Amino acid sequence: MLWLENLVVAFGAQRANKMRAALTTLGIVIGVAAVITVVSIIQGLQYLVVGQLQGVGTTYLRVLPRVTFVAPGQVTRPVLLTVEDVAAIDDQVADIEAISPMIFGTETLKFRELQHRPSFVAGVNQYWQEVANQLVDRGRFFSAVDIQRRRKVAVVGQTVVEELDLGTDPIGKEVYLGSVPVTVVGVMEEAGQTLGQDGDDVVFIPFDTALSVFGRRAGDQVQVHARVTSTEAVEGVRDRIRRVLRQRHDLGEDDADDFQIQTQDDLLDLFTSILRGVTAVVAGIVSVALVVGGIGIMNIMLVSVTERTREIGLRKAVGARRQDIMLQFLIEAIALSLVGGAIGIALGYGVGAGITAVLPVDLPPAHVPLWAIALAFGFSTVVGIFFGIYPAGKAAALDPIEALRYE
Repeated sequence: MLWLENLVVAFGAQRANKMRAALTTLGIVIGVAAVITVVSIIQGLQYLVVGQLQGVGTTYLRVLPRVTFVAPGQVTRPVLLTVEDVAAIDDQVADIEAISPMIFGTETLKFRELQHRPSFVAGVNQYWQEVANQLVDRGRFFSAVDIQRRRKVAVVGQTVVEELDLGTDPIGKEVYLGSVPVTVVGVMEEAGQTLGQDGDDVVFIPFDTALSVFGRRAGDQVQVHARVTSTEAVEGVRDRIRRVLRQRHDLGEDDADDFQIQTQDDLLDLFTSILRGVTAVVAGIVSVALVVGGIGIMNIMLVSVTERTREIGLRKAVGARRQDIMLQFLIEAIALSLVGGAIGIALGYGVGAGITAVLPVDLPPAHVPLWAIALAFGFSTVVGIFFGIYPAGKAAALDPIEALRYE
């Protein structure tokens, strides 16, 4: 009950000096609000990206060339993944359900008087739908015949349909990809936005057709995308792909891989690691504000001890113990810090929600996890205790007779 009584006294003291209490907790409010703002935005981003990656599935993996930088703008050697690598993986690695090479390019699309440059144009094979776990919404995807005969056909995203005003039935319409006429044979199902990147602003064309459209004689700078038969088989497939590529690239036992194999878990771990790093850096920076806020609390508590010296002397004269006085002022310091933390949490969430709503990019809604709220209150409590101990100790050490004589 003594804790409760001291808590009531503490909040009563804050109500009696509202302006001073507000200014005292300002540093805590700013520090906690900054942390909550950053955490709310980052957590929203994490939910979005994790959702997108989970949509790809746990049986997805991709192989990329590894680029080692030895100086700004300089790499050790050009690393190539070729269509022959893709064929070797397909032939020698078991448990692969579907595999596709991919090359990227940027070309302007034209339809009648309209022009549009999509986010990217990708050359893939007929298995891309199974690999990417993304199906055609209207029309069809490429067939093996389209690939073999290098047909000039395209499957486009919904944004491309709208930008070129292809209408409700774009199938069969001829558009120009650069100077090459291609016929639209399908429209992909909507993929939505990811971090401001429009997943529907894409064009897929047959891999060999892409080589000629992009002016490449051979497919030697490709990515490899694959779908494994089961989640349990992913690690085994990764090891077998590694052995095949190391053998094809004549890598010795001491040579590092000149490629990297990424699974869904790798991508999640990489993204989570980046977010944790950003959160830690920001938390370290704003902790300065929390320390400054704590110093402010200590300062105002020292003033409070001086102002209430006679009250302390009177309490000691009627039997209050040293620990009772110390507990009273310590609880007041913690209460000040907790009030600042609570205001900071509400302010931080409001700012985070405002930022995500105002920015032109399609950021996900702000989200504040329970651990962040608990951390904010916990840190506020620690700040209150740490910076409240000295004033509380000073009050507890006062001599009752000297305190009663204090003017």
